[in-house]
Amino acid sequence: MKGIANVAVGDQFEGYLLIKSAQKGVASNGKPFLTIIFRDRTGEIEAKLWDVTKDDEEVFQAESIVSVQGEIRQFRGKSQLNIRQMRLSSPTDDVKVDDFIEKAPVPVEELKEYMTQAIFDMSNPNIQRIVRYFIKKYNDELFIYPAATKNHHEYAGGLAHHVVSMLKLAHQLKELYPEINKDLLYAGIILHDIGKVKELSSPASPTYTLEGKMLGHITMMVNEIGEAARELGIEGEEVLLLQHMVLSHHGKAEWGSPKAPLIREAEVLHLIDLVDSKMNMMNRSLAKTSPGEFTERIFPLDNRALYNPNM
Repeated sequence: MKGIANVAVGDQFEGYLLIKSAQKGVASNGKPFLTIIFRDRTGEIEAKLWDVTKDDEEVFQAESIVSVQGEIRQFRGKSQLNIRQMRLSSPTDDVKVDDFIEKAPVPVEELKEYMTQAIFDMSNPNIQRIVRYFIKKYNDELFIYPAATKNHHEYAGGLAHHVVSMLKLAHQLKELYPEINKDLLYAGIILHDIGKVKELSSPASPTYTLEGKMLGHITMMVNEIGEAARELGIEGEEVLLLQHMVLSHHGKAEWGSPKAPLIREAEVLHLIDLVDSKMNMMNRSLAKTSPGEFTERIFPLDNRALYNPNM
């Protein structure tokens, strides 16, 4: 069976999908409906379930697996699943949530090995101890959580995949610009998004937690670095610099950073983060696009549709 990302407008669809999110709305006729985002390992698609009942709202919730029949239509330039029939899966269907979650294209053990080596390569004992503290504290979550709810690395293990990709970029830049403080940059990369394991609710159908909405991963992690340093008995400039790396990694206030980068390594961290997130968005969109055609519009990339060259 085709994955949901590989269907074309006009195709009939029949199969199992995971509900990533279900949001209630009210139509112009006053009747309630649900906007549902379905997902499988290949991608996501939006659907509308019209004239819903209270029972429908209670049954069709995030992380539910459903059997769906419908047709692929186009709405405002995007594919949409027109639902004809839908029911909750049953134990006899022999399907589980893990079957529908896209995973990082790199094995978890490989990601762990690369990150462990990066920490081992650090020479500053204070920075190394702080990073080890967080790897131990969030080891399970770090390697199963996505890096975001949408747009980039939004798959199981995406957070670790993003970190390791950034570490590889940092290694190349350190060779080109030896003045960079490797320990500070590597630590900033590993720590910059770990707060997302508290900002997001789960790996399967992530939404923002209350703490995530009220504080955000940057604020939470800056606070945690301070707490970890006190617990480890570490004082000194390294703690402040690590906090600044996390605080400034979005680059500017309008992108979510309370402070702009004020040290070389913080600026490099910001640029590496941008490169890897944008490359991930572009690569995944282009992978679903035939040569000679344009991708769907990518909202975080200034709503551009990218061309896939015939070469």
